[in-house]
Amino acid sequence: MSQHDRAVADPQDDAGPTDDGPTDDGPTTEFEGATPYDDYVHASVLTSLQQPLTNDPGEMAFLVTTQVMELWFTLIVHEWDAARDALLKDDFDRAMDALRRSLDAHQALNDSWRPIAALTPGQFNGFRAAFGNASGFQSAMYRRMEFLLGDKSRSMVRPHRGHPRVHAELEESLTRPSLYDVVLGYLHRRGLPVPEQVLHRDVTVAYEADTAVEETWRQIYAGSPYDPLVALGEALTDVAEAVLRWRSDHLLVTRRAMGSKTGSGGSPGVAWLEKRAVRSVFPEIWTARSHV
Repeated sequence: MSQHDRAVADPQDDAGPTDDGPTDDGPTTEFEGATPYDDYVHASVLTSLQQPLTNDPGEMAFLVTTQVMELWFTLIVHEWDAARDALLKDDFDRAMDALRRSLDAHQALNDSWRPIAALTPGQFNGFRAAFGNASGFQSAMYRRMEFLLGDKSRSMVRPHRGHPRVHAELEESLTRPSLYDVVLGYLHRRGLPVPEQVLHRDVTVAYEADTAVEETWRQIYAGSPYDPLVALGEALTDVAEAVLRWRSDHLLVTRRAMGSKTGSGGSPGVAWLEKRAVRSVFPEIWTARSHV
């Protein structure tokens, strides 16, 4: 029998070395338990979390999309926390790196709408009743994003009282200065005229625009375009724009799928999202441009 015939008759004869460990022919394929990949990524956990409650073909896309968004929220919070903590230590370069990384993550988050962006009312109704009172505004990680932007609200912590760990994390986020608060403190330490009432404001309430802060940003933008503080302002503008696009897309997807119906979880639905969509992010960075 030729070597070719033996391989055809018993293909396992040629596969032995690659089954026991790495060789030039292929990767390791024998493990005592789960693969190292699964131990690290927990892929089997992630792919077991999609548990549709209906047979509607759109529900799986809705579940996966929503869960993927939660992961992007988590990464964005991680990066904004890193930027915030770096600025507290006056580590400008590290803060800028984190802000830039967050923009890539936010772009991926915004792109995540695509699988469900064109749901018709009939398609959405096919599984909408399955999630009952569940609503996006109940997302704790998204709430932490909003708190980092300075859009604080103690009432938005209340829904999580039944989950002690999540509630504690939100309480901590509520009481810590936001990313924007820390930016303004950094500008103050650079000798810019950020007023005391802003530096020592109650950080548990939503940030309100201040004309003196607007003047601070005007001075930055009226100076050299190569000033690192202009780069900081532009990075924050990019973040704000990504957030505003996210809100706008959320509004459009919801309006397309359900019109002006009342939202789940007791929210007004589209009316609620319309109000959220127009809320400014880092307001004085935008208004200062009119005076440069």
